[in-house]
Parts: sequence; C-alpha cells; structure tokens
Amino acid sequence: MNSMFLDRVPPSWEQLAWPSGRPLASWLIDVTARCTQLGAWCDAPAQVPRVTWLSGMRNPTSFLTAIKQVIAQKEKRELDKLIVMTEVTAMESAEKVGTAAPRGAYLYGFFLDGARWDLEESVTATSRPKEMFCPMPVVNCAALPAAEADMTGLFLCPCYKTMFRGPTWVFDAQLKTKDPPAKWILAGVALILDVGE
Repeated sequence: MNSMFLDRVPPSWEQLAWPSGRPLASWLIDVTARCTQLGAWCDAPAQVPRVTWLSGMRNPTSFLTAIKQVIAQKEKRELDKLIVMTEVTAMESAEKVGTAAPRGAYLYGFFLDGARWDLEESVTATSRPKEMFCPMPVVNCAALPAAEADMTGLFLCPCYKTMFRGPTWVFDAQLKTKDPPAKWILAGVALILDVGE
C-alpha cells in the first residue's frame, strides 16, 4: 500500500527484478511489454525475430554473447577473438524493419544521453537545447574478429541498462562521428537502455 501511494516499486519486487529507475506505474507497463516479447518468442521458438527490444531483456549482455556465438559457429571462428560491432541503420523505428538482419540482429530501445544521433548524416552530433535523451534508430549488432575491426571515425560509446550507469554497463557500441571521440568522452555520452519513460 505504501509503495502504491509513493508510486515506487516494492523493495521485495526490486530484489527479483532487473535494474530500473522507473516509478511503479511505468514499471508495470514495462513488465507487460517484456512479457509480450517473451511470449512472442515462446510461441515461435525456431523463428528468428525481425527485431529485438534489447531493453526488454533481464540480461542484455547474454543476448549479445549469443549473437557472437551464432556467428562464430556459422563462420567457424574463435568466439574469444570476436567483438560485437554496431551499425546504426536508417530505420527510425522497429515497425520499419521488414525482415531479420542478414547477419547479426536488429536491436532497438537505445537512447543517446549527452548527444544526439543526426539522421541525415548518420553521425553523433551535439544535443539540441532542452533535449535530455535522443531515441536511436534500429541498430544492427553483429560479431567481427577484433583484428579485422576498423575503428576509424568511430566513438566507443558505453551502453548502460539505466541512468545509474556504473554497475549497469552492458557493452561498448561503435557510433560514427565526425568529431574526435574525446569530445564525446568528455561530454559523458552514453547509450541508455531504460531512461524511465
């Protein structure tokens, strides 16, 4: 009753749940969306999803590892020598994804904090005034041998589960930039999976 009055997730639920900074009402909507995604997977376990809501996973790092494992098996590569490479697509929302990614997986649910994504030039850009977060377009995540990865013109952007950052780190995404990566590092730019909206 106190949790409902304060619009906070009860502590006993928080212990069993994923990291989240959402109030109770928004958290319950999030739970429903997560169950819907899992239900769709259970209904068709052999079917590769067109696009995956990475924010809706309790352990998104394990999904990214699974992407590496699938590619390692298909291409007969060593798993420990692969890294996750990200490519931001031109598809602004999950509804615009027609088919599954030819290599890797299409993911959505990312928000850019401290900068914005310029859709016209497909690069990281300075935030607009009064814009806290910038929703990212669909991202294609695939695995590539670390030795073959070209990091020229890329900013290694840390991705976190929540705004709390620190212990909620998931992985480092590669975002295109025209500016030196140091600019975005000093600005504290990061991808956030759950901004509590």
